[in-house]
Amino acid sequence: MRNTLPVPTTLPSGARDGRDMRWEAHRARRRRQLVEAALRAIRKHGPGVGMDEIAAEAATSKTVLYRHLGDRTGLYRAVVAAVDETILADLTVARASNGDVVSRIEAMVRSYLALVERDPAIYRFVVTRPLETHDGDPADPVHQITDRIAHQLTTTVHEHLTATGRGVDADRLAPVWGHGIVGLVRSASEHWLGQDSTDPASPPVLSADDVTAAVVDLIRPALRGARQT
Repeated sequence: MRNTLPVPTTLPSGARDGRDMRWEAHRARRRRQLVEAALRAIRKHGPGVGMDEIAAEAATSKTVLYRHLGDRTGLYRAVVAAVDETILADLTVARASNGDVVSRIEAMVRSYLALVERDPAIYRFVVTRPLETHDGDPADPVHQITDRIAHQLTTTVHEHLTATGRGVDADRLAPVWGHGIVGLVRSASEHWLGQDSTDPASPPVLSADDVTAAVVDLIRPALRGARQT
């Protein structure tokens, strides 16, 4: 009788069944669709949007949202991740632009403010944490975004200080300036969004370019200044 090898009923360790891979791909697509629906609902209903409005926009139930995104905090984090991806991609392009350090940081600031101007409801949704996440948590997604932005700025400033003969100051100053610029731009963005264009007694409403120019005017002297001894 010819010997035959038994057909394995389980996959070897590390192997993946094609059905599992297809199911994972389906879940990833469905998750993206739900996040896109959440973004549309935020634009339509504002940063105080609820799960009912998001489910309606997605033409599904809250149960399905919870199944794919975990819970309210999970949905919030998924939206923030989508925004994070957009911001960091834009900043990477801006940082790689030609020009001196001031021009590159100017491009990065303008890129960030362009997102705020284009999607103010989504920006407010992210920074106000309406779906029960907690500021101060080390894993807070807003802090993670700002840390990654600050890292890009820190790297840019460090390279500039080193290239201009201020390398001895780079390790000390670059992180402070990188995080300081992020805080400055974020605070300016929140003030900018609070402008009231209907109140004749209010100052003129600024554009994204106006805010960018004001920020850059403030940091330019430090970036171009001579080393202090």
